[in-house]
Amino acid sequence: MDIVSCTLLLLLTCIAIHVLRSFLARSTKPNYKLPPGPSPLPIIGNLLELGEKPHKTMAKLAKIHGPVMSLKLGQITTVVISSAEMAKEVLLTNDQFLSNRTIPQSVSVLNHQHYSLAFIPISPLWRELRKICNTQLFAHKTLDESQHVRLNKVQQLLMDIHQSSQIGEAVDIGTAVFKTTINLLSNTIFSEDLIQSTGKAGEFKDLVTNITKLVGTPNLADYFPVLKMVDPQGVKRRQAKNVRKVLDIFDGLVKQRLKVREEGTGLETHKDMLDAMLNISKENKMMDKNMIEHLSHDLFVAGTDTTASTLEWAMTELLRNPEVMSKAKKELEKIIGRGRGIPLEESDVSKLPYLQAIIKETLRLHPPVPFLLPRKAERDVNIGGYTIPKDAQVLVNVWTICRDPTLWENPTLFSPERFMGSDIDVKGRNFELAPFGAGRRICPGLQLANRMLLLMLGSLINSFDWKLEDGLKPEDIDMDDKFGITLQKAQPLRIVPIQISN
Repeated sequence: MDIVSCTLLLLLTCIAIHVLRSFLARSTKPNYKLPPGPSPLPIIGNLLELGEKPHKTMAKLAKIHGPVMSLKLGQITTVVISSAEMAKEVLLTNDQFLSNRTIPQSVSVLNHQHYSLAFIPISPLWRELRKICNTQLFAHKTLDESQHVRLNKVQQLLMDIHQSSQIGEAVDIGTAVFKTTINLLSNTIFSEDLIQSTGKAGEFKDLVTNITKLVGTPNLADYFPVLKMVDPQGVKRRQAKNVRKVLDIFDGLVKQRLKVREEGTGLETHKDMLDAMLNISKENKMMDKNMIEHLSHDLFVAGTDTTASTLEWAMTELLRNPEVMSKAKKELEKIIGRGRGIPLEESDVSKLPYLQAIIKETLRLHPPVPFLLPRKAERDVNIGGYTIPKDAQVLVNVWTICRDPTLWENPTLFSPERFMGSDIDVKGRNFELAPFGAGRRICPGLQLANRMLLLMLGSLINSFDWKLEDGLKPEDIDMDDKFGITLQKAQPLRIVPIQISN
C-alpha cells in the first residue's frame, strides 16, 4: 500500500472514529479527574507534541503540567510520570494494578507476545518464568559459573583493539562493543559466537539492530488500533521476517544441543543457560523448546542495544572528563595493575567503587530506555490526586527524573563522585535512579548487564589510553542523542586506542 493510500485510509478511519467518540462522549462523561496536559487536537490528539525526541519534549511539558500528565496519542490515553515520588506510586505502591503492558504491533509477531517475559500479563506463566530467571538463569551462582566465558570474550575485544592501536586506527566503540555484547550473551546462553556462527559476518547483529529499530519506530497502528489489521507502515510484516530469522537460528542451536545430549557426548563442555533451560524442561513442561527460543530472543534484544549504548555513552563521558578517566585508571592500577593487556575479572569489581560510580552516573545521565517499557492500567488507579483510567498507557520518564534538579545537585554535570559513599543503586529501590525499572517488572537481566558493563568498561580504560579521532577536542564531542527503544548517541564515538607500555 503506497503512502497516499495509507494516508487517505488513516484520515477516513480516524474521522469516523472521532465522530463516533464525540457522539458517545456527549452522553457518557467520565466521573474521574484526569491528570492535566496539553489540549489535544481532533483525531490525532497530542501526537504532534512528541517531536523527534519525546523524552525531552515530555520533560518540558511536565514543567508546565506537572509530574503526572495526560496526553491523547491518537486514540490512546497516555499518562506520563515525571517525578521520583510519582514513579514510586506507579512502580511500587500501585504495582499490582499497573504491571501489565501495552503491546506494540512490532512485538505481536509470530505469537511472541504470548511467550515474552517482558510483555506477557502477570499470570501463573509469568510468575513461573520470573522464578526461573531469578533463581536459576540469573542467580549469582549461575553467573559466577559462567564468568570465564565472558572474560574470554572481553579478551578477544582487547585483541581486536590492540590491532587497531598498532596502526593508529580509530575504533567505532559502539560497533565494537555491540559485537562483543552479542558474543558475551550468546556464549553465556549457547556457548557460541553468534556473530560468526550465522554464516555471514554481522548477519545476527543486523537482525538484532533491525528488531530494536522497528520496536522503537513510531507506528500509526499503535495509536489507532483499528489500523492494526491493515499494518499501514508494514511494521508487523517486516518484524515478522526479522524475528523468524532469529528464532530459526535459535531453533538450530537448540536442536544441535538436544542431539549432543541424546548422544551423551560433550555434556561437560557447556553448563550454560541453554543447558539450564533444557534441564528445567525435563520437570517443567512450560519451559519447552518454543519457550526457550522466545526467551532467548528477549534476552538478546533487551541486552545488546542497551548494554552497547550505555558503554558508548560511558566512554564518551570519560573522554569529555579526563580527570574522571585518570581517577578510574588509578583505581584500576591499584587493584589489578596497569595496562596488562588483559581484562579485569568480575571478582575484582567489588574492589572498584569508583568504576561502579561511573556506570551509575552514566545510567543516570543516559538511561538506555528513557520511558522504560509502557505499562497498562488494569483498572482506574489514583495517582497524586488524579485518576489513571483503566486501559490507559503509563510511561515513566526516567530521563527527566534522573535530571531533576530537586533530586540531583548540578544534574547535567557528569560527576561519579555523587555516588561515592552513597547507598543509591540501580536495583529498583531508589526511584530517583531506576534505569532498569522497579517492582515486579524490573529487568530480570540486571545483574548480568551490570557485570558485562563493568567488565568491558574497566578492561577498555585499563588496557589502553584513548584519544579522539582527527584531533577533535573533548569539548567538541557531539553529545546529541537519537531517540528509539534505546537512547543512542546520534553520532558514533570514534576513538584511537594507544597501547600502554608495561
